Amino acid sequence: MSDLMPYDEAVEKFDPVFGLEVHVELGTATKMFCGCSTVFGAEPNTQTCPTCLGMPGALPVVNELGVEGAIRIGLALNCSIAPWSRFARKNYFYPDMPKNFQTSQYDEPICFDGYLDVEVDGETIRVGIERAHMEEDTGKSLHVGGATGRIQGASHSLVDYNRAGIPLIEIVTKPVEGIGARTPQVARAVVGEIREIVRGLGVSEARMERGQLRCDANLSLRRSPDVPFGTRSETKNVNSLRSVERAFTYEIRRQAALLTDGGTVVQETRHFHEDNGSTTSGRIKEEAEDYRYFPEPDLVPVAPPAEWVQKLRAALPERPSERRRRLQSEWGFSDKDMASAVGAGAVDLIEATVAAGTTSDTARKWWLGELARRANENGLDLDAQGVTPAQIAELQSLVDSGRLNDKLARQVLEGVLAGEGSPTEVVQARGLEVVSDTGALSAAVDEAIAANPDVADKIRAGKVAAAGALVGAVMKATKGSADAKTVRDLILEKLGTV
Repeated sequence: MSDLMPYDEAVEKFDPVFGLEVHVELGTATKMFCGCSTVFGAEPNTQTCPTCLGMPGALPVVNELGVEGAIRIGLALNCSIAPWSRFARKNYFYPDMPKNFQTSQYDEPICFDGYLDVEVDGETIRVGIERAHMEEDTGKSLHVGGATGRIQGASHSLVDYNRAGIPLIEIVTKPVEGIGARTPQVARAVVGEIREIVRGLGVSEARMERGQLRCDANLSLRRSPDVPFGTRSETKNVNSLRSVERAFTYEIRRQAALLTDGGTVVQETRHFHEDNGSTTSGRIKEEAEDYRYFPEPDLVPVAPPAEWVQKLRAALPERPSERRRRLQSEWGFSDKDMASAVGAGAVDLIEATVAAGTTSDTARKWWLGELARRANENGLDLDAQGVTPAQIAELQSLVDSGRLNDKLARQVLEGVLAGEGSPTEVVQARGLEVVSDTGALSAAVDEAIAANPDVADKIRAGKVAAAGALVGAVMKATKGSADAKTVRDLILEKLGTV
């Protein structure tokens, strides 16, 4: 059996059906059922207490802002809000589950039956939302001693329970059918739209590189839209938009090859590998009954008053689609320019860069040009490169003031990405500022003229355009630090053409 089928052949032979489970960490100050801090990056196991560690006799208390965040997300996803819902215990044993069960919602979620519209290639596609329910996040396992950071090959594992108990909203889509070859792109668009929604609501920073938004990617294939769904796989904890697209692409190719060769798809969880875009088997997927759900006896049901829900509905911010149309008008972008910005996940970045003091065209040039190229080369989402919109605005201001040219600006960007400080600090540390002092450039110009007498003669004869060759020689000699206009003026002056 070949491992993978060519993508075009796979989607010609099979009809993909996909679903997503998107997990959003809420940005509350304290955890969902206790008062422990949720600040990211603290020393391991310093933000814990008897409740989030599951100690006997410790009782949970629901975080009101967690409930509010869930309702606001549900409303933004066009969901119905349940007048009465309750928590359940989802029982399973993992080292990062200190209680050996997860406090979640099962048969009575707080938000249900919604939808989300996404735009892909100029077409609006409606994706059904099955539910959005409240639960708590798990701790984080760190596997030590292996080459990959995974449990295979590790000598031992450590567990940090700081994340255990952080409010989590799980958004579950209905099966998405009839998308065909565009399945990976549509799935990416759905996750990207959810990220924009929760950021716009202010309920989460949704930084995927920190695990604040991650998704499980479910996929099945069938021979025809007229037959029942196939057996699905579930690729767990995919944590970038780019990886969502790659995971679905790989699974379509893998399952198509398996089915074509007479194999059977196993209902299982799978792990996604960032380095090569592949997935590997994890464990056989449990069914709901395997989790032995039962109502949480230590928490009362959640019954949000109707007037509170209406107040939250009335205070919702503009939808991402409305915001994009407004920004496109403000920025003067063409439909193609805006589609490129949306596809690259650059809208928020461009907006923040403009707010920091640069123009929309300049912000777009940086984020969709040099930074998009680097992100693609390094396999990163655009906003996960370690450079901020404020730094890009500062970098552009150095260009606008004449202190940097485009070539030097790219070198400064390299320094910023390498963690050497702000653009101004990198300029000072590396000595990259443009040289426009005629005295400092005079010797380099003289050397260029002496080394290229034939070019100098053409310029003296009136062929001023030939000065470009000498300018290039000076720029090469000064490693791009010379001001090109100043160099050209000096050349023409020395050769008596001005």
